[in-house]
Amino acid sequence: MMERMGEVTFQGKPVTLIGPALKVGDKAPDFTVIDNNLQPLKLTDFKGKVLVLVAVPSLDTSVCDIEARRFNAEAPKLGDGVVVLVVSMDLPFAQKRWCGANGIERVITASDHREASFGSAYGVLVKELRLLARAIFVIDRKGVIRYFQLVKEAGQEPDYQSALDAVRSLK
Repeated sequence: MMERMGEVTFQGKPVTLIGPALKVGDKAPDFTVIDNNLQPLKLTDFKGKVLVLVAVPSLDTSVCDIEARRFNAEAPKLGDGVVVLVVSMDLPFAQKRWCGANGIERVITASDHREASFGSAYGVLVKELRLLARAIFVIDRKGVIRYFQLVKEAGQEPDYQSALDAVRSLK
């Protein structure tokens, strides 16, 4: 598997990403993650929808919490043809607890803990920590990546407006 060093940092220290460096125009790779009810979710489950894939290190951290809440608040404004999927390495039980405690109803949370299928396919799996780097992928209805943002420092929030503008341009 391809390894890429120094594209992102955790607490200021460079880390290694496992997987390809995807870019706008690439076909979105398939993946299998686990939903809060322990059922598999795949890219193909969202066929015909605009998919916002939000990779976060852990929902139990402040920046990830803020980011997931922001997308939960924005999701109803994006329309029924858009799905927001927040993926982390957190266990499905922890994700379900977090969603219930925080009133998260408009985004889907999914766990990549079992196989790291999403992280390695999308090039955001951090080798040293077995966490996901903070990133946003916007995938169009045909399965093509139309927007990509890799946040350079894991402790920083993404550029929400650019991501949301990319989603709106596909509606």
